[in-house]
Amino acid sequence: HVQLVESGGGSVQAGGSLRISCAVSENPSGDDIGCVAVFRERPGKVRERVAAIDAEGDRKYADAVKSRHTIFRPKAGDIVHLLMRRLIPEDTGLYICATALIGGGCLTDAPVFASWGQGIQVNVTS
Repeated sequence: HVQLVESGGGSVQAGGSLRISCAVSENPSGDDIGCVAVFRERPGKVRERVAAIDAEGDRKYADAVKSRHTIFRPKAGDIVHLLMRRLIPEDTGLYICATALIGGGCLTDAPVFASWGQGIQVNVTS
């Protein structure tokens, strides 16, 4: 399956901004990468989808971030960015990109992805 690599992330004080990028390092099977989502894992909480973008550019956000974060694909291709603004300590976690949709709809509540990145850490201090 397609291989995803995250970059960006890091540490910032509350109120600051960070960007996470999801890039395709290789796609030997020619998987469909039109749908890309960013999930996060936080201590003591289940993995949740933060944002997603489909091949048409339509987007979906978790309620906790929809007024603060923006997911975008600058041009047709294999890089998607998540710009996170007005970060709060509750945004701290491991952010993981996913693509190669194999079940569900991209912007529905239960998409199933075949390819996942390794994740990148985001730390927001108060």
